[in-house]
Amino acid sequence: MNIKTLKEELSAIIGILSGYEKTIDSQITEVHPDYRSSARNLLRYLILRSFDLRKYHSSLSDIGVSSLRTTEAYVLDNLQNVVKNLHLIDGTVYNPPVDIQDITSYTESKKIIRKNANKLFNGKRRIHFTEIMVTLPNEAAEDKEMIREMVEKGMEIARINLSHGNLEIWEKMITFINEVATETGQTVKIYMDLSGPKIRTAAIEIPGKKGKITNKIPIRKGEHIILTSRDTLGKKSDFGEGSEQITKAEVGVLLNEIITDAQIGDFILFDDGMIKAKVIDKNEQELELVIIDAYKNKLGARKGINLPDTKLNLPALTERDIELLPFVCKHADIVGYSFVRTGEDVKKLYAEIEKLGADELGVVFKIENKEAFENLPEILLNGMKRNKIGVMIARGDLAVELGFERISEVQNQILWLCEAAHVPVIWATQVLDNLARTGIPTRAEISDAAQAAQAECVMLNKGPHIASAIEILKDILIRMEGHGFKKKNELRALNVAENFVTRLDTLKPVL
Repeated sequence: MNIKTLKEELSAIIGILSGYEKTIDSQITEVHPDYRSSARNLLRYLILRSFDLRKYHSSLSDIGVSSLRTTEAYVLDNLQNVVKNLHLIDGTVYNPPVDIQDITSYTESKKIIRKNANKLFNGKRRIHFTEIMVTLPNEAAEDKEMIREMVEKGMEIARINLSHGNLEIWEKMITFINEVATETGQTVKIYMDLSGPKIRTAAIEIPGKKGKITNKIPIRKGEHIILTSRDTLGKKSDFGEGSEQITKAEVGVLLNEIITDAQIGDFILFDDGMIKAKVIDKNEQELELVIIDAYKNKLGARKGINLPDTKLNLPALTERDIELLPFVCKHADIVGYSFVRTGEDVKKLYAEIEKLGADELGVVFKIENKEAFENLPEILLNGMKRNKIGVMIARGDLAVELGFERISEVQNQILWLCEAAHVPVIWATQVLDNLARTGIPTRAEISDAAQAAQAECVMLNKGPHIASAIEILKDILIRMEGHGFKKKNELRALNVAENFVTRLDTLKPVL
């Protein structure tokens, strides 16, 4: 592609961006002043990523002009500088059509990201920028030295999962965390996860071998089972000669909305995606499913259910979450918002926090399902009405809902959008998991931990060898930070950007 064509096509994109400025202004009026410029940059980035930019990179590099691959954090300044340099090479004059006003350089954007991360996490200077968060096991409530060892090895944020334990356990953990922080002189923030709705199978109690009660039902590929809102303790399938299924297995659910909202043709996944089924029939109380794939031969009680094709009419903020919020606001520095799916969900949590006057509470939006990923731009824009926010990439649930083959692509897209919004990211799920559980890391998880250095925080889960995992992760983060900040990408058009811009177009003023 020659210089003239590059100038014309990139200038045309700038012109399109400039045409959205009034619409962008209208979309950021309620954003917190600290995030106003970032919100503007995010919207510009979404518009830019509705184009396929891959065709420009090689031509720009061939003539020694910086490509668009690092454009996330300072969209318009980067794009206009590229066109300006093309004009200088061509000996022509460039008059930028847009007064940038906001973020005017890569250096400035980097400072904003670091400032926002320090505001949410810890503001002290450290030898590595990326924070280390660790999930505390319930045993930590009885073992102060366990917490001390984690802090000494490098834990900077202690995570308390409110899905497990009770107030007594959590209060003991909090006491120990604060004591250890004082005794070691370290700053240790407390992060608490709200549980959200429990989308799981119900209790199962059926006779097993020798009269023992079992909480699992045998299943196999091709079998039909019933998922029901009726009170049931489960039932096994019966098979006749030739493995013909005579009666169908039956499993209850904890939330009746699963039965109401799922439609024929929807896929339903159980137990972290180990069992995949499809709805083939339904009535008011039941879904009939056919097992498509089964990597386990039994379906257990209280196992997670994912419905990637179903829009569930469930509150992201449950009554139990609202009951616990005063405790969270009193003791936590950061709250994790599970099952957030839309901008409206963000507004509901903010309304509850406002009632409690918790102005300094940080909020992290856990992106853990397909709907949340698709609505991430709206979640971010509504989230930026407060100035201490972050995003957690809950890679386990995302991989189940979107498919394991897509998780690498999706986690990168979340990183890009959050970089454009200057919102810090927590990289979560199974980081150094084998090391924490067995004491021996795999090569794959060491590589994954190295990639996690792109985020502003990395979360480790509990395990008997967690202290070793913290120590190794800290070493990896120190080493990787010296190699770069974020990374370059090809910039094909993103569906999440195209869909958002389509909605944004309906808000453009008629000229």
